[in-house]
Amino acid sequence: MTFGIIGGGMIAKFHARAIQALEGSELGGIYARDPAKAEALGKEFGCRYYSNLAELLNNPSIDIVTIATPSGAHLEPCLAAAKAGKHIVCEKPLEINPNRIQQMIHAAKEAGVVLSGIFNRRFNPALQHLKLALENNRFGQLTLCDAQIKWFRDQAYYDSGAWRGTWDLDGGGTLMNQAIHTIDQLLYLVGPVKRLSGSVATLTHTRIEVEDTAVALLEFENGARGSIQASTGCYASDGHPAQIQICGESGSVFMKDEKFSVWDFKDSLPEDAIVHNTLMEGNEKALGASDPKAINYIGHQRNFEDVIEAVQNNRTPLISGQEALKSVQLITAIYASARNNGAWIAL
Repeated sequence: MTFGIIGGGMIAKFHARAIQALEGSELGGIYARDPAKAEALGKEFGCRYYSNLAELLNNPSIDIVTIATPSGAHLEPCLAAAKAGKHIVCEKPLEINPNRIQQMIHAAKEAGVVLSGIFNRRFNPALQHLKLALENNRFGQLTLCDAQIKWFRDQAYYDSGAWRGTWDLDGGGTLMNQAIHTIDQLLYLVGPVKRLSGSVATLTHTRIEVEDTAVALLEFENGARGSIQASTGCYASDGHPAQIQICGESGSVFMKDEKFSVWDFKDSLPEDAIVHNTLMEGNEKALGASDPKAINYIGHQRNFEDVIEAVQNNRTPLISGQEALKSVQLITAIYASARNNGAWIAL
């Protein structure tokens, strides 16, 4: 498969590295609106470069495009790519509100192309072990299921781009931008939320429209209760890992990024030894918690591999448009609750 990239920022470079690591695929071109940036990226990654999006989309050798533009600028290139018959992989969030995402899903369906979001953390082995434990009902009745994203971004991060921290192009703050990966994991693991109450604030940054701190109380459809805590105002020299904590009547698991700090079940199984021997936490630094560049591209590579397999086997990708929609629906509901003084909102 040959890929094209739409976008000229930091995330586009992650996409390029992940694509170049794919076996049997290649990077066929990069589009950036700024001609100088497009040329620099093309030379850095040894591929064709474009400052005209139509020219990239008209390249018949490109099978799949990845979209790495600001969050509120995903819809238009997605619609153009679908019209050009290209399969689409789009960065998180798929778009900044459910209506725009539904337009993307409809366009891909009408064009007969695959649309996938990027939630690269879904592909780590620890999450798959935890998902299997839940599917096998090892927790019994779930009780408390929480997501904690206590990260740090300095003011320079928000000042580095005019779109950062805006409702129109960022779509929100710490929830929509940083916490969305962990929120997606929580929904993937525990299932739909029945209703929620949310509160947001801007406490440690200036010149931004959106929140840097948020909390939400959740009631899941399976009866469990839970919470989300998210902030980009939690200083740490090496960063705090994002955490998922799942507890039930027969087990408790605490996951920190891609490792476990707790894996404890009332009834042990042989596969628990694999977890304890290979997936318990050590001295790993938190992934992207205090520096957005401090992440690796392995998750993106796995995400892209899933899309290639979906295209080749005519199946739905793991992060389908409908799957990517769920976290945005939840986050926009938290925002709606917060605007209404924390009123409970049914999903």
